Amino acid sequence: MRIRCIVFVTSVYDEPNEQNTQTLMKTYESNVRPVAGDIIDDPGFDSRFHNGYEVAKVTLNYSDDECLVSLAPLVTDREKMPAKDYIDQLKMTGWKVLKQ
Repeated sequence: MRIRCIVFVTSVYDEPNEQNTQTLMKTYESNVRPVAGDIIDDPGFDSRFHNGYEVAKVTLNYSDDECLVSLAPLVTDREKMPAKDYIDQLKMTGWKVLKQ
């Protein structure tokens, strides 16, 4: 099954703009379906910006063999690195910016 994880990244300290506010998605192939409350790990995640992401919502599409997973940060005010740098790091590890 295709697992599509979606995360919204923004700065809680800076005025939102295109460089520090993005919605990103990464696709995995897996037989394990996440459920609300699971904690997701990924090489692009950085503890200087957050302390983990929790599965907030799961939408299944059996006809497309696809699972959409909305992720929510466990803590939103941990920013020890700029949001722009964190977004760039996510993109380098396979996360794609969704068109707004």
